Amino acid sequence: MRDHSNGDILWFDQVSISSIGEVGGKNASLGEMYCQLSSQGIKVPFGFATTAGLFRAFITNNQLEEPIANELEKLGSGQQNLQETGIKIRQFILDASFSETQKSRIAESYKKLCEKIGVTNLAVAVRSSATAEDLPEASFAGQQESYLNITGTDALLEACKNCFASLYTDRAIAYREEKGFRHDQVLLSVGVQQMVESGAAGVMFTLDTESGFPDAILINAAFGLGETLVKGSVTPDRYMVYKPFLDKPALKPVIEVSIGNKHQKMLFNTSGKASTVTVETTKEERASRVLNDNEIMQLANWANAIEKHYHRAMDIEWARDAKTQQLYIVQARPETIESNKDRHTLVTFQLKEKSAVLAQGASVGSSIASGCIYKMEQAGKAEDFPAGGILLTERTDPDWVPVMRKAAGIITDTGGPTSHAAIVSRELKVPAIVGCGNATQTLTDHQSVTLSCAEGSTGYVYDGELSFSTHSIQLADIPATRTKLMINAALPDGALQWWQLPVQGIGLTRIEFIISSQIRVHPMALLHPEKVSDPKVSETISDITHLYDKPEDFFVETLARSIGKIAASRYPDPVIVRMSDFKSNEYRGLIGGEYFEIEEENPMLGFRGASRYYHPLYREGFELECKAIKYAREVMGFSNIIVMIPFCRTPAEADKVLEVMAGVGLTRGSSGLQVYVMCEIPSNVILAREFAQRFDGFSIGSNDLTQLVLGIDRDSALLKELFDARNDAVKSMIAQVIDIAHQNGCKVGICGQAPSDHPEFAEFLVECGIDSISLNPDSVFKTSHHIAEAEKRQLK
Repeated sequence: MRDHSNGDILWFDQVSISSIGEVGGKNASLGEMYCQLSSQGIKVPFGFATTAGLFRAFITNNQLEEPIANELEKLGSGQQNLQETGIKIRQFILDASFSETQKSRIAESYKKLCEKIGVTNLAVAVRSSATAEDLPEASFAGQQESYLNITGTDALLEACKNCFASLYTDRAIAYREEKGFRHDQVLLSVGVQQMVESGAAGVMFTLDTESGFPDAILINAAFGLGETLVKGSVTPDRYMVYKPFLDKPALKPVIEVSIGNKHQKMLFNTSGKASTVTVETTKEERASRVLNDNEIMQLANWANAIEKHYHRAMDIEWARDAKTQQLYIVQARPETIESNKDRHTLVTFQLKEKSAVLAQGASVGSSIASGCIYKMEQAGKAEDFPAGGILLTERTDPDWVPVMRKAAGIITDTGGPTSHAAIVSRELKVPAIVGCGNATQTLTDHQSVTLSCAEGSTGYVYDGELSFSTHSIQLADIPATRTKLMINAALPDGALQWWQLPVQGIGLTRIEFIISSQIRVHPMALLHPEKVSDPKVSETISDITHLYDKPEDFFVETLARSIGKIAASRYPDPVIVRMSDFKSNEYRGLIGGEYFEIEEENPMLGFRGASRYYHPLYREGFELECKAIKYAREVMGFSNIIVMIPFCRTPAEADKVLEVMAGVGLTRGSSGLQVYVMCEIPSNVILAREFAQRFDGFSIGSNDLTQLVLGIDRDSALLKELFDARNDAVKSMIAQVIDIAHQNGCKVGICGQAPSDHPEFAEFLVECGIDSISLNPDSVFKTSHHIAEAEKRQLK
């Protein structure tokens, strides 16, 4: 829809990314996508943009250059504060008038847009687009305003003027000052775009915003218009997709599905003056998913196409039409925080102590901060907030930037990790925990707390000011070794935090950690709910599994996605997943566990590991674990997953376990599946040849092996000094199994703590010719140097 009669209006099909100087970053990107990506099926609502030239003429015609410059000079000289300056400049603009020609051009363009869409008084979104916005080096996210559901010429003209005024919001003035942009060189374009009557909307990024992991697409979603999510007034759903598998249509690599509370939604207002209205969501909406898997995959494919087109990580807004269910892209800008970080240095934070958890929510950033809480209900004067304080408020939005700059940390009741407020927090490098629920009620003013955002996607507020350490690792200084270095991974979020480490896979992932933290319900209680006699327990299980027709499907998909997320962090390197190794007392601690577990005097040496997998008391539960592995490998595509069987006492027991696995389609050797065994019992060493005929590899569990070789309870405080994997008896066992395994074509690794704690033990393993050593991630730097030195000495 081309109109070249005047340069003060440009339609989206006349605009490209090279038009930033004319229509600003936001509108230039919309035009670029409309022209270049529509052929790939990406839907961008049509519209037009007023140009920077129209804005400049508006300022000149109303003789505003000098008054604006005078107010900014007063700010710079300290004669007045930011708030006073912003109010005065915005009022100058609101009191000014469009020329008759400008009014006519905007009105004519709106009429043509209505005619093109076929709707009289079409509802439009009116969005500010600054000429220094959405640049790769500066996001300007949330600095200017947008106005939704605008109908009619008069309302449109008013919204355009409000957009002009928003070039001088307090946050926009402060941001330009910080980034070194001259105020008079930043102009404003207004985008007028067909309004999507959103039944749902959200934001997505083409990387993980917390770890910077580049192979993920992160999608946040809420019901209604997207403003509730952007402004941080709701905690959205969170979905993650593994990007490299998007070119394989047969796969469905959705590696995370987390349900947010979504307690509000913004809708079109059909009565009254306000264009939108915010209402409470229903109980069913709060508990349900906003997007199904097919919609997640469609959005992920679109995001991937947009990233490929722009050749950089992107921050994208999307919406789903309430009537047609059609998905649309309504905005795309460069991601400017994680994608610009130094990837040569890995900085990690670690708490040295723990205390009571006072609140928890979504973590923003990966650091730790401590200090005194200062509760604020409104964005007041920044000078009233003490530097280094912990800001506590119901929600944050970009208006809080002056306060956020002074805060050591931020805690909010609502909001998600992709809101504008969260983006600004990351840019300021201020850790924030958002969506805590009721932190403003449970935490008190001047209370000392510690915020930890270093434990994955969940952030924790601890009581008191706790000590913590900071480690800076130069990745180039980690030496290459012949012995494969791998890491141990406990939970999915933690695995993503370490994606930059130059290791060759994950040597140990414990399924029981995922079950206890992500699933929480005993698998047999899901399969046999009739045996759960307590109505409250049954109700809890129903609440947890309500999204699934069959409760056992909840177990399989949740476990599969968690394993898949860990596997994604290192793909295509091997990821060894140990099947569950709870003791019977630990299984009893799961929801419904008391109905299915026996009580044992010594669970450590009782009904654990392989013995459970074929026994009638747990066989069906183990089959669910196997189905989850099969789902992660075949449906999601993570063929790098290797299965490991723990505490397998005899070769005959191994045969029974492998038979159960094959019964659910998880057959050793099929589709490249490898199966390892934990070497943690003396019988694993004594009968190593027999075990080597049944498994592809051994992984030495030094803690249990030391316990059983020396006959010492690994948890005994009295015998602590005697418990040592460096004991000659233990080392003799390890040397023996490495030798026999290699004779029989099996690989051998170790996943115990000993190589991390004792350099000489790592050297011993190298001398024995071990194939791989799996370490706690924070031990890689130190231990890699010990291993490299040992390898050098071995060559001499």
